[in-house]
Amino acid sequence: MSVTREDVLAALSKIVDPGIGRDIVSADMAKAVSISGGQVSFVIEVDPAKGPAMEPLRQAAVAAVEALPGVEKVSGVLTAHSAAPSSARAEPKGPPPELNLGRRKPAEPASKKIPGVDHIIAIASGKGGVGKSTVSANLAIALTAMGKRVGLLDADVYGPSQPRMLGISGRPSSPDGKIILPLRNHGVTAMSIGFMVPEGEAVVWRGPMLMGALQQMLGQVQWGRLDVLLIDLPPGTGDVQLTLSQKAQVTGAIVVSTPQDIALLDARKAINMFEKTGIPLLGIVENMSAYICPNCGHEAHIFGHGGARAEASKLGVPFLGEIPLDLAIREAGDGGAPIVAAKPASPQARAFLDVAERLIESGKI
Repeated sequence: MSVTREDVLAALSKIVDPGIGRDIVSADMAKAVSISGGQVSFVIEVDPAKGPAMEPLRQAAVAAVEALPGVEKVSGVLTAHSAAPSSARAEPKGPPPELNLGRRKPAEPASKKIPGVDHIIAIASGKGGVGKSTVSANLAIALTAMGKRVGLLDADVYGPSQPRMLGISGRPSSPDGKIILPLRNHGVTAMSIGFMVPEGEAVVWRGPMLMGALQQMLGQVQWGRLDVLLIDLPPGTGDVQLTLSQKAQVTGAIVVSTPQDIALLDARKAINMFEKTGIPLLGIVENMSAYICPNCGHEAHIFGHGGARAEASKLGVPFLGEIPLDLAIREAGDGGAPIVAAKPASPQARAFLDVAERLIESGKI
């Protein structure tokens, strides 16, 4: 007998939050229910001020779902939401508040080191569509091929792509309902919200929930002993990037850009973000740098050429390498075996291996 979403919600509706006197389903606290075979996952959205005290409620919810016929594994996660706005507001008095827009805020509490992880490297881009996730997956495998113990965290919660690129379709397990055991393929230890949600299902979360999920993937995943943890960031300069800078000791960042001016404009914003958050820039990678015709061998610069190298020179940071615009790279990623794993001796793979070598030579990992 296979369990249904209705079965899960019925079980969760028996769990009452004593703080409000309502069950977690009618109170709209049970979110993101996902079922894959006999494996069930869900999120319980709670008041951040009551987070630690809600652990018994989470355990009761997990136990209720585990008792359903056909359920083999259950993952229940607590996440936080922002407080609801007050319906009655006092009339403002005195001068208007100083918003401090664009200014540095007081220093946050010291970031935490992830046990067993020697270095954390963020891989970022100012805009989407520049191939940041492709670079992340291939760089992870390239570093593994060079003897490094590598983890890859897919922090793009709204658009996770590493499960497809790494060819992983399983779901993480948990021995105690708290520790999350990551998955592995191509020698890389990996974690992604995409492992928890069906591939075609949207993750519709507010910012605090997103940040809570990132903190759980950083702190509750049993990464083991790693030389380096690569973090595939979402594009832009938003909540995930800020949370990472505050909650983890990041060794440095790599910015991926295409050569065209519009991409470089956004890449500069990502670089500026890392400067403001105190994260060193380890280098820039130019993706989609050149297209080599497979029939005649002609080299075409569809998106321009050399823009990222020039930007690195201007900023005085390392230029880590050029990655060609090539059909084989795209097909390998779509097929679940990135080009460095599928064809390690190919010229396309060599481009990623060169980036990995330069990173190792820099002494940062």
